[in-house]
Amino acid sequence: MIGDPDRTRLLKIARDAVTSCVSGATVTETPLDVESDGLATGCAGVFVTVHVGGDLRGCIGRLEAAEPLQYSIARCAIAACSDDPRFPAVRPSELAMVQLEISLLGPMQPAAGPADIEIGRHGLMIESGGQRGLLLPQVAVEWRWDAETFFAQTCSKAGLRPDSWRRGATVWKFEAEVFGDCET
Repeated sequence: MIGDPDRTRLLKIARDAVTSCVSGATVTETPLDVESDGLATGCAGVFVTVHVGGDLRGCIGRLEAAEPLQYSIARCAIAACSDDPRFPAVRPSELAMVQLEISLLGPMQPAAGPADIEIGRHGLMIESGGQRGLLLPQVAVEWRWDAETFFAQTCSKAGLRPDSWRRGATVWKFEAEVFGDCET
């Protein structure tokens, strides 16, 4: 787990990236000493979720830590506010209403079925035939899904049949450390 000062710094990096992107300014990725506080090695990936006025407006992430954490967070924040194909880009007039949430993913572990997960603790990633879907742990809680529904919804997100997890799809579970600048 990371402490509050590091959470604050990571959220500032995300907010600065969103503000720069939306306002059209040059995006600068503020250095953060991730090696000394262990942030780079403590997570397998990162997702940044953007809400505007409480409504989901983007969620983009990376499954692997291929670069220092501060750069991944800045890049994901920019993509979440501007490139999520499900939503329109955040407009400058909406900046004051932007709420950010960062999810630091732990390692992926195999999951055979709903009995292998705990709602609110585990996220899911399902893959089959080159299609892949991922839902963060907080999604099942927000939608009040049981474990079987969570599996089915993750399959659907991958563009697969809802019962694909029973038909040979590969399923992983993971934990995530989730924090935001305000409740969403």
